[in-house]
Amino acid sequence: MAPFFHHIFICSFFLISSFAAHTTFRPKALILPVTKDPSTLQYVTKINQRTPLVPVTLTLDLGGQFMWANCYTNYVSSTYRPAHCRSAPCSLAKSTSCSIECPGAPKPGCNNTCGLMPDNTITRVATMGDLGSDLVAIPSTDGKNPGPVVTVPKFLFVCGSALDGLASGAVGMAGLGRTKISLPSQFSSAFSFRRIFAICLSSSSNSPGIVFFGDGPYRFLLNTDASSNLIYTPLIKNPVSTASAYTQGDASSEYFIGVKLIRINDKNVPVNKTLLKINRKGYGGTKISTVNPYTVLERSIYKAVIKAFRDALSGVARVASVAPFGLCFNSTGLGSTRVGPGVPQIDFVLQNDDVLWRIFGANSMVEVGGDVLCLGFVDGGVNPMTSIVIGGHQIEDNLLQFDLARSRLGFSSSLLFRQTTCANFNFTSNN
Repeated sequence: MAPFFHHIFICSFFLISSFAAHTTFRPKALILPVTKDPSTLQYVTKINQRTPLVPVTLTLDLGGQFMWANCYTNYVSSTYRPAHCRSAPCSLAKSTSCSIECPGAPKPGCNNTCGLMPDNTITRVATMGDLGSDLVAIPSTDGKNPGPVVTVPKFLFVCGSALDGLASGAVGMAGLGRTKISLPSQFSSAFSFRRIFAICLSSSSNSPGIVFFGDGPYRFLLNTDASSNLIYTPLIKNPVSTASAYTQGDASSEYFIGVKLIRINDKNVPVNKTLLKINRKGYGGTKISTVNPYTVLERSIYKAVIKAFRDALSGVARVASVAPFGLCFNSTGLGSTRVGPGVPQIDFVLQNDDVLWRIFGANSMVEVGGDVLCLGFVDGGVNPMTSIVIGGHQIEDNLLQFDLARSRLGFSSSLLFRQTTCANFNFTSNN
C-alpha cells in the first residue's frame, strides 16, 4: 500500500490548481493518510499548505487544540495572513494575547497578531505562538476512493517552535480536539458537512491508516464498510483543561468516555471506582490518546489489571519484564487467533453492562523480540491527571468515529474480525 500512498500525493500536486477551480464542488468527506513512525511510535500525517504548496509533516494529536507548525524560518507563502488582534479569528480561537512590536510585511510572528500556546503533548511543553491563516489543500473522498483535491483558502493555524520529541521530519502537530479551530471543526465549517470525523490507525509502519473528516460510510478493500454496526457511547467533557498551559476556566479539548468497570476474562477487576470519574478539579476519568503509544493506567488500577491478567494466564510461563511493560510471557505458550495472540480479553465496560470496548490479543499484547510478548499497558504513577489513557496500540485496526454534533463516540472493535485492517483503504484515485 505504501507506494500507492506516495503516488496519490505526488499526483495531487499537479491536480490541485485545476480542482481548486471547481468552486461548485462540495465534498461529502475528506481524507488524510496517517503513517506510524517506527522509531517514536507516533502517528504522522502530511497536509499540503501555503502558496506555492508545500507538504507539511505533522504528528497527529487526537486531543490537540489546533494545527501548529514551526514557521518562523523559511516560511514562504503568498497566501499567509496574520490574525490581527481583536479580529474575528482571534475571538474564534479564544486568544487573549497580542504581539504588536514587529514592523514590516505580514509574516508569521508579531505584526499586531494574536497569540496562542502551541502544546507539544509528547514532551508536555507549551510555548508562545502566533495565530494566522494560509491555504490548505486536501483530497476529498466518496468514502471508498480519493476524489478531487479541494482547498481551504484561510485555514487557521498557529506558528510554534516546540519541536523536541516529535517524529523525524515532523514540524508540528495536527490537532483534532474539541475546539472551534481544530482540523475537524474547520473542515466541517468550510464544506458544510456534519461535525464528525473518524480515525483508523494502522498497526503497520509500512502501510498508512487514515483520518476521515465527514460522515461515512467508510469503505475499505473488499467493500467492507468499517462504519457499519458501530457501538456508541457518550463523549464526556472534562470541564478543566488537560493542556500544559491554559487559561483559567478552559475546558479540556480531549476526548473522554465513561469507563465504569474493567473486566478480564469476564471477571471484574477490583479498582477504586472514584478514580474512574472526573472530579471538580479535572482529575480522573478515561480519555483516548494518539500521542501515548500504549494505554496508561493510574498505579493502583495498573497493579490490579496486571494481577488479574497474570492470574488468568497462570498456566503460561512468565519471563523477565521488558520496559516499559511490567508483565511479559513466553509466547510459545500462547495460541494464535484471528484477532491476535490467544490471551484473555480485556473489557472496558461503558454506560451499561451491554456496552463494552473489548480488547483482544492484537491490541493488548506487544511483541518485544524473540519469543517474548508483553501486556501493552504501562504504569502511570500515583495521582495522574487522567486515570486511564487509552493509547495508540489499543486503538490500532479499530475504527473510531467522533460525532461532535451528537457528542458520542462510535467504535467498531477489532476490524481483524471482519478480515480487514485500517491499512486497507484504497488510496489510489479513480479520477
